[in-house]
Amino acid sequence: MFSHAKLIEDAVNEISKLPGIGKKTAFRLALFLLKEKKEYTEKLAAVLCKLRLETQYCKQCHNVADSATCRICANPQRDQATICVVENIQDVLAIENTTQYKGLYHVLGGVISPIEGIGPDQLQITSLVSRVKAENTQEVIFALSTTIEGDTTAFYITKKLKDCSVKISTIARGVAVGGELEYTDEVTLGRSIIGRVSYQ
Repeated sequence: MFSHAKLIEDAVNEISKLPGIGKKTAFRLALFLLKEKKEYTEKLAAVLCKLRLETQYCKQCHNVADSATCRICANPQRDQATICVVENIQDVLAIENTTQYKGLYHVLGGVISPIEGIGPDQLQITSLVSRVKAENTQEVIFALSTTIEGDTTAFYITKKLKDCSVKISTIARGVAVGGELEYTDEVTLGRSIIGRVSYQ
């Protein structure tokens, strides 16, 4: 593909390592950067370096932050008594985009998965348990993947919190809006019926 431009080839190889970016897209991006003003490329490079070197993780919830505490944990308007447990940082963003949740978060950094060699000690479970015990937490909400690994993780944490007087719940699971029942799996459909809500 690249017979005479080693610099472009190197750029394409690095850009294509980004998730969802193939060689053709990487090539287009490399050419775009090459055609843009020099200042733009320098600013982009500087921002990426700053992102990598200066981004921190919140000491309380393990979300990304600009300082020792993230904006959510530092916000006094949030419900300090409720903690939503999520798998990763992307889940925090997804829930925040709904504008329906006003509590705090706790990012585990994954779920228990023996197949992938991920055990409880590799996740932020101990800090969650310590946090629930130390703070005035009234409810822990599990917003984990609806997989065996997600359920296993929720079950494990529930056992760890058994001595705490805290309400433990999980987000509702059901049929997606716009989904047709005949294409819905039995487990999801069954949970939808069990977790039905009043129509009025």
